[in-house]
Amino acid sequence: MKLTMQGEYAIRAMLELAREYSSGKLISAKELAVRQDIPPVFLTKTLGVLAKAGLIVNQRGSRGGIRLAKDPSRITIQEVVEAIEGPFKLNMCLGVTGACDRKPGCKVHRVWHRAQEAMLKELSVTLDKVI
Repeated sequence: MKLTMQGEYAIRAMLELAREYSSGKLISAKELAVRQDIPPVFLTKTLGVLAKAGLIVNQRGSRGGIRLAKDPSRITIQEVVEAIEGPFKLNMCLGVTGACDRKPGCKVHRVWHRAQEAMLKELSVTLDKVI
């Protein structure tokens, strides 16, 4: 799995929102785009995905803006990445049952499994620990 630019933008946007969380301040999408040097059109699409995943709240209106849906200590990098990229799987054998007919006797499966577990452990860090 390779992190796409949209995944990178999502992480940067979420970290920026995490920095502002305790102030209660809403940030406009335009301001967020400028702060993180993200193309506004691309950010709008990304914010829609994050809102659908329940990670952010978008309040409309003259006093509107964007904020995290919950405390940064309750949002992991993994949640952000998976909201954009989908479930994290290093190899097809770690996904849907039956995706690989070699799994029962495969010597490498254990390696893929351990590598995935290590990556997921690292991605389980919460936003508050990164900012």
